Amino acid sequence: MKSALELLKNEVLLKDDTLITSKTDLKGNITYGNLDFTHYGAYSEKEFLDKPHSIVRHPFMPRAAFKLLWDTIEAKQEFFAFTCNLSKKRQTYWVFVNVTPSYNENGEVIGYYSVRRRPSKAGVETTMEIYKQLLLIEKEKGLNASVQFVLDYLEQNKISWNEFIIGLQKQAEVGGYR
Repeated sequence: MKSALELLKNEVLLKDDTLITSKTDLKGNITYGNLDFTHYGAYSEKEFLDKPHSIVRHPFMPRAAFKLLWDTIEAKQEFFAFTCNLSKKRQTYWVFVNVTPSYNENGEVIGYYSVRRRPSKAGVETTMEIYKQLLLIEKEKGLNASVQFVLDYLEQNKISWNEFIIGLQKQAEVGGYR
């Protein structure tokens, strides 16, 4: 099997008008995926429905990224990130993602809604370097040390995670992604 870094070389770029959307239940199992989700993931609806959203998780992604995601959305807050996904065809595709809780009529969280679009070049390049560091930290010191690295960085720079990520995406207006 190819290493995570080797898989990054087999990349597909999202079109400017791409809008990948999906919904999951509270455990992260897919309950809906649009045509762009099917196209870029290369899974049929039958193959992805009721499966964990991690079906498109790229091995390059550090566990800390998902710990931060779950901590945020379980606190009923929205979460932004740059994520590296892997299709059924073993093609890599980077996305700028926004995940929000979905509520029922009683205000209870019943699942999560995710929207992904073309990422900025600056966002991908910056997070790629951060993710490499996080993977090394996770390998040497574990998940908690990796998460703490991110939290320390944000505190030192007096910025929230979402502010940091959105700032990187806004650079797309200047240069776009590749």
